[in-house]
Amino acid sequence: DAKVEEMGRMVAGDGGTFHRVEFEALTFYPKMQEIVRGEIIDVTDFGAFVRIGPTDALLHLSQIMDDYLKSDPKSGIILANQSGRTLKAGNMMRTRITAVSLGKGASMGKIGITCRQPFLGADEWIADEIKNGNKPKPVEKPSPKKEKK
Repeated sequence: DAKVEEMGRMVAGDGGTFHRVEFEALTFYPKMQEIVRGEIIDVTDFGAFVRIGPTDALLHLSQIMDDYLKSDPKSGIILANQSGRTLKAGNMMRTRITAVSLGKGASMGKIGITCRQPFLGADEWIADEIKNGNKPKPVEKPSPKKEKK
């Protein structure tokens, strides 16, 4: 919705008219530590780009999970060795903004995100965490040693 004044100004040598306008605009300003949802749009050798609103954020391989990861940009998949979890273009995910460097003018700047916290990552991973109650992996306790007398 825009309100435009009927009477405008004419500037000599310019064929247009200039009018005062009032309007409302929806904007996106990424904030540090904000939780955002996004879609993976591109997989690279060093991670993936995730579309969060009107811009893309970088999800570096080191910020995905505590596992050794293999990235295959040709097929658009990131594969975890031990857990077998995968990320591919088109996956929806929940992430946290960890770095914001806004550009000037038309440039949006750079945004870094992470999934290395509980209840962050691909939607399927979060559903598994909820189903399993976010239980930590069991740790083996050493058997008690018997003393000889």
